Amino acid sequence: MASVKEELLSAVDAALQGDWHAAHAIAQRHEGDSEADWLHAILHKTEGDAGNSQYWYGRTRHSYADFADAKEELAALRKRLTG
Repeated sequence: MASVKEELLSAVDAALQGDWHAAHAIAQRHEGDSEADWLHAILHKTEGDAGNSQYWYGRTRHSYADFADAKEELAALRKRLTG
């Protein structure tokens, strides 16, 4: 069975490949985990749902304005998950 971090890495890869639904399903499955909530925020930001995104950012130590580019933010999340 995959760990939460392994699943979140898979979700980051899915998001980078444009598979929003797969990434979102994983983020939802791990709601309450700080990295999953950060991923959830990034996903809603990417889809243009600023209000929902800001809700999820509020559950993390990150903010909506921290990154202008979603791919850079996903890369930062990947680094956090692997570092």
